[in-house]
Amino acid sequence: MRIGLGHVTYAFDPKRVLMLGGIKITGAWGLRGDGDGDALLHAVTDALLGAAGLGDRWDHFPPDDPHVGAGPSALQVAASLERLAEAGFEVVNLDVTLVAERPPLRELRPPMQERLASLLRLDASQVSVKAVPGGVGAPGRAEGIAALAAVSLREVSA
Repeated sequence: MRIGLGHVTYAFDPKRVLMLGGIKITGAWGLRGDGDGDALLHAVTDALLGAAGLGDRWDHFPPDDPHVGAGPSALQVAASLERLAEAGFEVVNLDVTLVAERPPLRELRPPMQERLASLLRLDASQVSVKAVPGGVGAPGRAEGIAALAAVSLREVSA
């Protein structure tokens, strides 16, 4: 069994569309991250790669890579799953937390859970999505969103 952690904090960008967990959230500012700025999927990607001992997402998907690094974050998740399979691992479960004062995210947890489960080829019962108020730093000042992800992997017998 392997465990990986991912953490990303991005500031808001009023010129961008907000993407979180692979879903578009209308009526809210986007984030200043690379690609589509999906902080949640970026944290998930780091957790996946880290759990398998494969480094982080910038090792595999530099922001200036026009094929994956600069594209939709779901591509990074899909490519990470391929790398995990090549290394002999599969995902067991995912637990994520979004930290933000705005926009309200609690009602968006079920669609994010479904989307994450779909991306990771898991049952929704293997994915947990939580949203909590901002606390300290940029999320606490309503200047951005932090995303934390914990994933467990197991070795697949050949």
